[in-house]
Amino acid sequence: MSKVCEICGKGVISGVQYSHSHRQSKRRWAPNIKSVKAIVGGTPKTVKVCTRCLRSGKVQRAI
Repeated sequence: MSKVCEICGKGVISGVQYSHSHRQSKRRWAPNIKSVKAIVGGTPKTVKVCTRCLRSGKVQRAI
């Protein structure tokens, strides 16, 4: 399943997680992506959107 927001393009980033003894292990941070029905071009369509775009009102949800 795609982990990229279709509105802002926010996606998965990778980095290093450090333990208390400073040992390293690779990890990923995934955005909070939701599948919602939204109005796109005047018609309802299912899109994958991050919760920040939903909260800020960049997406008009279809009822």
